[in-house]
Formats: sequence, C-alpha cells, structure tokens
Amino acid sequence: MEIQTTAQLTSRKCAPCEGGVEPCSLGHSQQQLQALPLWKLSEDGKRISRQFQLKHFVQAMQLLNAVAEVAEQEQHHPDLHLTGYRHVGIELTTHAIDGLSENDFILAAKIDHVAQELGL
Repeated sequence: MEIQTTAQLTSRKCAPCEGGVEPCSLGHSQQQLQALPLWKLSEDGKRISRQFQLKHFVQAMQLLNAVAEVAEQEQHHPDLHLTGYRHVGIELTTHAIDGLSENDFILAAKIDHVAQELGL
C-alpha cells in the first residue's frame, strides 16, 4: 500500500474486508497519519483515534449522526464514544484483521471532511 494524501483518501471507497489480508505495518500507519495529523495511533498500532471537545450536546450529536451516515455509506463502522455530554471520541480499526487497513484511513479522512463541513 502506498501513502496517500487526504484528497486521495476521501476520493476512495472502503472495500469489504472479511480477513485474509495483513494489517498495515506500524511504519506504514505512522507515515499515513502524517496526512491525518488530528488522528492518533494506539500504542499497539492496531487502532487510530480522534477526540473532539464540542460546545454542547446538540453539536456532539450532530457530529455523531454525520459520522454514522458516512460510516454506513462506507460500510465501515467506527467505535463512537460520547462522554461528559460534549466530548466525542472516535476509534477506527478493522476487526476482521485485528489491526488497521486502508479502510480505516479512508474513513478517518472522510470523518475529518464531515467535521470540517460542520465547522468543527
């Protein structure tokens, strides 16, 4: 897999993943995250996450609903967390391979785009 720009990632579609492929290497994930600087790699290199601190509950729900829409369109679903009524955490991994796939980076780029459209 080659490193892609944010524009390249957002133009792609998530591909179905039922396993049988290797997860992204730690080095590849670290390099790819340079295009997605708001996302953090987990210590074990199997997940990426982004945190949002929003103004109020309604704004948090707007973000969660927008992310749910894009995730459903891509058929790649993140773990979503709402705490303290306005703190949103999003985690991406590809469960079928117990690690990161290109889908995770594609969806991360699309989530960044959605957040930008919402003015976050």
